Amino acid sequence: MSNTHQGQGPKHVIGIVGWSGSGKTTLFSELIPILTGRGFTVSTMKHTHHDFDMDQPGKDSYRHREAGAQEVLLTSRKRWALLHELRDAPEYEIDELIAKMAPVDILLIEGFKSHQFPKIEVNRPSRGKKLLCQTDDSVVALATDETIDGVSIPQLDLNNVEAVADYIVSYLKIDN
Repeated sequence: MSNTHQGQGPKHVIGIVGWSGSGKTTLFSELIPILTGRGFTVSTMKHTHHDFDMDQPGKDSYRHREAGAQEVLLTSRKRWALLHELRDAPEYEIDELIAKMAPVDILLIEGFKSHQFPKIEVNRPSRGKKLLCQTDDSVVALATDETIDGVSIPQLDLNNVEAVADYIVSYLKIDN
């Protein structure tokens, strides 16, 4: 059996968006084992606005990139990672990045809040941040820790991750 990527990409994509400190990463880390426990294959994509590096100075792979390699593939018996340097090229569009992902049942995306794909907003009213769903019609549900008046999309209990997972499966119209 081959583990090569055929380029079909994920079957379903849904995002989790919200302001910093709203609980997106916590929701992610709790959703993944629930969805995989239900038999779905899940991958994640996270957008960061910061200059990040997964590699460590002094390591061979870091030295390869610093020397000018366009891509460095790290591989071991347990995992592989492909580091692609953009150099002066523009950042990839989200659709191009999604197409590079391996085929899975669900791709959960954290961030990319200004892009158009189905998203669940995480908002805690106690934090005093404005609702993204009021200006973004790609937000399909609101995960919150208290009911918010005047919201026309479904409101999900942020503290009931099983219910959030149920909503995702129902919204994406998938079954296992």
